[in-house]
Amino acid sequence: MGTTDPRVDAYIAKSAEFARPILEHIRQVMHAACPDVEETIKWGMPNFLHGGKILANMAAFKAHCALGFWRREAAGDAAKNGEAMGQLGRIQSLKDLPSKAQLSAMVKKAVALIDSGEKPVRAAKAVPKPPPVAPDDLAAALKRNAAARKTFEAFAPTHQRDYIEWITEAKRPETREKRLAQTVEWLAEGKSRNWKYENC
Repeated sequence: MGTTDPRVDAYIAKSAEFARPILEHIRQVMHAACPDVEETIKWGMPNFLHGGKILANMAAFKAHCALGFWRREAAGDAAKNGEAMGQLGRIQSLKDLPSKAQLSAMVKKAVALIDSGEKPVRAAKAVPKPPPVAPDDLAAALKRNAAARKTFEAFAPTHQRDYIEWITEAKRPETREKRLAQTVEWLAEGKSRNWKYENC
């Protein structure tokens, strides 16, 4: 048998007037579609648990509500990822929600995914950037200045890339030359490209 949490009652009661019927509707569908659902508050918003695992959460903001399934794939074709927190976009009225039957089907799918024991599908990790390659003019300037070369070679790829991009993004040749000279000067002093902001 499912459980309710008085903190969820309080959350709904203090939400904006437009949000209350939306939150109540979501809560009702959660309990109907998953009779053993448990309520709790996590990260300051109502969460619904199944078997001790997060099933979904809901939240109210100034002008919209959000509903998110922990197992994103439960939202299926109704997903509007990127529009707002959760998968169903900015919910400003009951009309913005899928039908009761569709929402129930999503809840049941999320329950089945939890029960299957499969790990959630998460976004693939970003492919690491290749190591930065100094353009010919920078490489030549570093050959002529041992202190600058030593600093540049000791820098992490991110700091190296900061200098390389600053130089290569110059539109005019004279701007590129100025940036190249400034780079060598700062590197010789052991400074990163954004050294002025490091202690802000």
